Amino acid sequence: MSTPRTVLVTGGNRGIGRAIAEEFVAQGHRVAVTLRSGEGPAGTLSVIADVTNPESLDAAFVTIEEKLGAVEVLVANAGITRDTLLMRMTDEEFETVIDTNLTGSFRVLKRATKGMIKARFGRVIFIGSVVGLLGSAGQVNYSASKSALVGMARSITRELGARGVTANVVAPGFIDTEMTAELSDELQAQYKKNIPAGRFAQPSEVAKVVAWLAGDDAAYISGAVIPVDGGLGMGH
Repeated sequence: MSTPRTVLVTGGNRGIGRAIAEEFVAQGHRVAVTLRSGEGPAGTLSVIADVTNPESLDAAFVTIEEKLGAVEVLVANAGITRDTLLMRMTDEEFETVIDTNLTGSFRVLKRATKGMIKARFGRVIFIGSVVGLLGSAGQVNYSASKSALVGMARSITRELGARGVTANVVAPGFIDTEMTAELSDELQAQYKKNIPAGRFAQPSEVAKVVAWLAGDDAAYISGAVIPVDGGLGMGH
């Protein structure tokens, strides 16, 4: 059992984010989730915030710090997709994805690291994607936003590594969530053919890796990309 920490998961109301928040609650941590609407899982502090809005994030942090203490573990998970082929992709479709997935992660990171530097302890975990390094047709915006998190994590590692702060990227492949459930059976079968494990992952399988990275046993891992993709992205 790792030391109980104050954990923040952005976008913690559904899919992978929700599973991550549930795993941290199950392990006895103090967990806050930010979301744009709805409720986080049982046992979490739900705070309405939008990662594209610095004021709303600042207000969220004030609430979390008052109720749970300074954030010690940040899981930057909030993300969106606007998939379309390059020739049809508008500037707006590119910029919106970058603003949420990349700049949004930067905004939350900047605010969270203040307390981490002071405490000389911090765990930053970015939720990337297998397509960040593998690439994906129709996802120039999304894959660019996710691969950029690797550079961010590695720069933080060099900048804050001596202060007890680690920064890593967890890169999930295909996960059984509402998003993949919308794919046709035909398409799902096609994707599974490319995955050596022959199946999609459960959200909990990603959550357990994230929780381990945040724990006491992973103190010497930083600047790493940890794939949770059944072998799909090997060599990338």
